[in-house]
Amino acid sequence: MVPLMSLVLPIVLSAVLVFIVSSIIHMVLPIHRNDYKKLPNEDAVLAALHAAGVPKGDYMFPRPASMKDSGSPEMKAKFERGPVGVMSVFSLGPPQWGKGLVMWFLYSLLISLFAGYLAGRTLAPGSAYLAVFRVVGAASFLAYGIGQLPDSIWRGQSWCTTWKHVADGLVYALVTAGTFGWLWPN
Repeated sequence: MVPLMSLVLPIVLSAVLVFIVSSIIHMVLPIHRNDYKKLPNEDAVLAALHAAGVPKGDYMFPRPASMKDSGSPEMKAKFERGPVGVMSVFSLGPPQWGKGLVMWFLYSLLISLFAGYLAGRTLAPGSAYLAVFRVVGAASFLAYGIGQLPDSIWRGQSWCTTWKHVADGLVYALVTAGTFGWLWPN
């Protein structure tokens, strides 16, 4: 067993490296440039949403008032007429990139903390690089990669976009696992 305090360096460094790699993937490489489409007649749609006073939040449309209401002829007609979707509305103003980047780093730190905790409880000091790599890699891939699947299952995100995010998650897991394997205490 390895105390969590002995893993502070690989926890922090792996989060920093994942942050850098994810920045390169999303800001330099063209992989995610077409993940989101522009709305047809965007100005009219935005004007309609503004006129409706839609506040920040997550929306499903059409949305029945209850489970009983979901089977009504009126709701069935709305679903057939469309559009059908899920939408997130953010706060007014430009995107909060700084806040998002800080939260992403904290998320990466949290994943590294739990992957380190799991490895520290299952592996001994001086464990082989590959043993550490497997445990930390599997744990971090569950969070970074497999955790992306519900977006396509429940929110309707295209599977192509989801699989790109899963691939990103695999890269982040490999970076995390490699960092822990390299810095594992003897």
